[in-house]
Amino acid sequence: MVTKTKLIKPDTTPATTTAPESTSWQKLIKPLLIAFVILYLGLVLFIPALNVFVQAFSGGVGLFLKTFSQRAFLNALWLTILMAIIAVPLNTVFGLCAAWAIARNKQFPGRTLLISLIDLPFSVSPVVAGLMIVLLYGRNGWFGPLLEANDIKIIFAVPGMVLATLFVSLPFVAREVLPVLEEIGPEQEEAAKTLGASEWQTFWRVTLPSIRWGLLYGVLLTNARAMGEFGAVAVVSGNITGKTQTLPLFVEEAYKQYHTEAAYSAAVLLAGLAIVTMVAKALLERRTGLKTGAGH
Repeated sequence: MVTKTKLIKPDTTPATTTAPESTSWQKLIKPLLIAFVILYLGLVLFIPALNVFVQAFSGGVGLFLKTFSQRAFLNALWLTILMAIIAVPLNTVFGLCAAWAIARNKQFPGRTLLISLIDLPFSVSPVVAGLMIVLLYGRNGWFGPLLEANDIKIIFAVPGMVLATLFVSLPFVAREVLPVLEEIGPEQEEAAKTLGASEWQTFWRVTLPSIRWGLLYGVLLTNARAMGEFGAVAVVSGNITGKTQTLPLFVEEAYKQYHTEAAYSAAVLLAGLAIVTMVAKALLERRTGLKTGAGH
């Protein structure tokens, strides 16, 4: 008995698919996102920054340079530099100590609270920070009567400006050094101590070389924030021309008084500081990346 087998032809009907449409839409997403980012940065950052430079040089180079010889400008520049001279070293020492204490003592009580306190200047408005200093050291503040009895002036004077600058620039070194210390771990330091190195020798020869790029990055950001701070310093300084007026306050006051050339010229100087900071930041990040890549 012979069994007949029926041959079934394969279905050659093409399947319906939407892949080409989805692929074409996906190709459009990237250019649209890039265009949106460029447009957003242009409206918010590039065009306003470019306008500052255009307005500063609209009256010629001579008028631009004339601002730098004004007594009020020179006093404001000196006070701005003074804020950085005082704030950067103090916050660098504090940041190193705080980062080391947090990284090398992971179980001590209050560790999370300490980290939160260090991050506090990131979340508190600079104006509120200035108000807090006024409520502590002002005439009617907690320490006001004691300071007034000893003829010590904090508010509307340089000490208050220094306190405000210290507050707003406090977290940067600690926050940049802390992850580096946690990444390298304590093994190298313990090995150095085992070989007879003292605490000071271990810090200078083992710890500091390992964290130097993170430390430099934090110092750079601290300096930029100290020299560019406006809100907190404006509250505690009183913005007295020639006495308690930093460069950002000079820009605001000159613009309010319709001295637009002086305002834009000083703004260009501050913008130059920002550009230098960005370039140095990029170089440090590149150097740090190279070091990390070499380490791996």
